[in-house]
Amino acid sequence: MPSQIPYTFSRKTKETDIKLNISLYGKGNVCVKSGVGFFDHMLEAFAKHGLLDLELECVGDTHIDYHHSVEDCGIALGSALKALLYPLEGVERFGNASVVMDEANVECDIDLANRAYLVFDMDAYHGEFKGKIGDFDIELVEEFFKALCFNANMSAHIVLKRGKNLHHIVEAIFKAFSLALRRALVVNPRIITPSTKGVL
Repeated sequence: MPSQIPYTFSRKTKETDIKLNISLYGKGNVCVKSGVGFFDHMLEAFAKHGLLDLELECVGDTHIDYHHSVEDCGIALGSALKALLYPLEGVERFGNASVVMDEANVECDIDLANRAYLVFDMDAYHGEFKGKIGDFDIELVEEFFKALCFNANMSAHIVLKRGKNLHHIVEAIFKAFSLALRRALVVNPRIITPSTKGVL
């Protein structure tokens, strides 16, 4: 099964300096300081509902904008998840969750396939999925999950079923993803390798 030992990861570039510690089978304990207030709020929900223990600190070039910090946090989290997950054994592998936030409803399906893919479908939103929540550009939500999935080698389909309030929609996205991940990580002693290939 995936490692139950907390994993420490760091990544430093000219744009960001990130340190994180994560445990897949935690209690939802979280301490995040990304330099982006709304993003911290989303990562707190991510850890809480995924029952991940997460400590993350990012010092980034937020004087330019939040793009590098958000994307690089996705890269760091994805890299840590990849190290913890594979080779995948003893867990369900597939996870699904549908999360409601008032009028918003987001569904997420995850496959811990050791193959990277992301479907990010917000077509149900009225108009283009653009805008800001405070000073946070919501286009960065897709960038975060793209970086996470492609560095974690996992497949995810994130689909907005309905919704109007951007805050509700984005929060439902983070909660649905983390809950689907939690369900994919459920330990099943009858499973050795969850693939007919014999290895993931």
